[in-house]
Amino acid sequence: MAHIPLPEGLPGILGPLAFRPETAGPLTERAQVLLRGPSPLAPGEREIIAAYVSKLNGCRFCHGSHAGAARALLKGKEAVVDAAFKDPAAAPISEKLRALLVIAGAVQKDGRGVTAEMAAAAKRAGADDHELHDTVLIAAAFCMYNRYVDGLATAVPPDAAYAAMGERLAAEGYRAP
Repeated sequence: MAHIPLPEGLPGILGPLAFRPETAGPLTERAQVLLRGPSPLAPGEREIIAAYVSKLNGCRFCHGSHAGAARALLKGKEAVVDAAFKDPAAAPISEKLRALLVIAGAVQKDGRGVTAEMAAAAKRAGADDHELHDTVLIAAAFCMYNRYVDGLATAVPPDAAYAAMGERLAAEGYRAP
């Protein structure tokens, strides 16, 4: 049960966005820019980062919806996407994405945990400054989104709902309707 009266049938972040429409625009626009705007990271990679941080934070809604979007964007590589969440060190992903997930995991715990060695390892793996920037910003933003969703105790849909959510996010993006 949510801590405030949220519209019925709107799980996760959708309920709070509908409750406070004046905040919906800036929040959804931020997600649109981070996950679909210009970046050397592909949208699927950015969704993996968002879903990974959400999993680390224990936010079922955000992990499920962004993992669904990553799977939709990386059709045919669904097993690779899932492996990245389970164990990035062993997943069949690029060394660059592996290094960026290490950085995202450090940001999830405490932004000050990102070390010069982590940044250097990501650069050795092929990441540029823009990719480092975007990884840290996505990870930090998703800590905020996760806390927004879970802090209000929003509704969590059944696992089966996330594939359709992911397809919609992959096709339409994040702008508020």
